[in-house]
This record gives sequence, structure tokens and C-alpha cells, in this order.
Amino acid sequence: MRVIAGSARRLLLKTIDGIDTRPTTDRLKETLFNMITPDLYGCRFLDLFSGSGGIGIEALSRGADWAVLIEQNPKALACIRENLKNTGLEDRSLLILGDVLTGLKRLEDKGSVFDIVFMDPPYGQNLERMVLEYLKTSDLIHEESTVIVEASLDTEFSYLNSMGFSMKKAKKYKTNQHVFLAKGAK
Repeated sequence: MRVIAGSARRLLLKTIDGIDTRPTTDRLKETLFNMITPDLYGCRFLDLFSGSGGIGIEALSRGADWAVLIEQNPKALACIRENLKNTGLEDRSLLILGDVLTGLKRLEDKGSVFDIVFMDPPYGQNLERMVLEYLKTSDLIHEESTVIVEASLDTEFSYLNSMGFSMKKAKKYKTNQHVFLAKGAK
């Protein structure tokens, strides 16, 4: 795994051994960032279920001002810390060790607001719905924020409008998808 573009271009990123994380492949990451690059420069980026930190680091490398990465696995967080140091991006980031909801509450207490929220939760556990339930009344995002969910192809999103979110677009791949959401039902 590597940083694809920007200030840390071509630098390799470490991942932890085992199946505890599922890094987004370089090909999917490149497609995702081709879609959001115009919105990255100067943005505040939130990476939930961060794993090795590849998505948050790519956002920083491509011009995000600030990124917060939340991960509950201590080994994965140590890996993120090392990746940020090796890419020279640690001064523009905050790492939070803990479950995502606890991390979100900590950020809310600090008055943080994000332009882009990316989440890649473990599949099949309905965690994306839990996070969206929290974000629907949260001040962590605003009307112009984009929430991106990486999910399996069979993940159900029919509840979005009832939660106050609308689907802007969805990009489907062979085994998963990126779903782009905005606050405010259509």
C-alpha cells in the first residue's frame, strides 16, 4: 500500500498483520480520490475506522488542512502513527484511540467541524448506520459536508431519508461500494 498523490506521493504505508484491518486497495483509493480531489484542498477530514490510516494520510497528502483518524485497535493506531511520521504529515493530524462513538463525542466536546467524513467500518455489523444515527444531530458536520461510506455491495441504505441524509451518488465496484451522503433529506 502506498500514498498515490500529493506531497507524500509514492511513499509506502505499513499495515498490521492479520485480518483485523481491510486496507482500501490502491485502485479503489485512486478512484475515490479522483472523485473528491476538488473538495480536498483546505478541508478538515475525518477518517473513522482508520485501520492503517491510508485514507486520512492520502487526504493530507493531497491538500487537506487537518485530519482526525479514529481507530480502536492499539496496534493499528501505532501503525498509523508510524505512517504519519514517515510521510511527514503528523503535525496536521490528530489520532484518537477508541471506539468511533467515543471518539466522535470527544471531537464534539472540542467543537470540531469536518468537511469530509470517511468511514470504512467492518462489514455486516451495521456500524455505518450507528455512526449516521449519531451524526444526524451532531455539529461535527454541516450542510455542505460530505459523508463517504465504504460498504459491501449488499449494505442497505434505505433508511437515509428518515435519518435526514440524502445519497448524492454511489460508486460500485466488484465487491464493495463508496456511498456519498449529504446532511438533509431530498
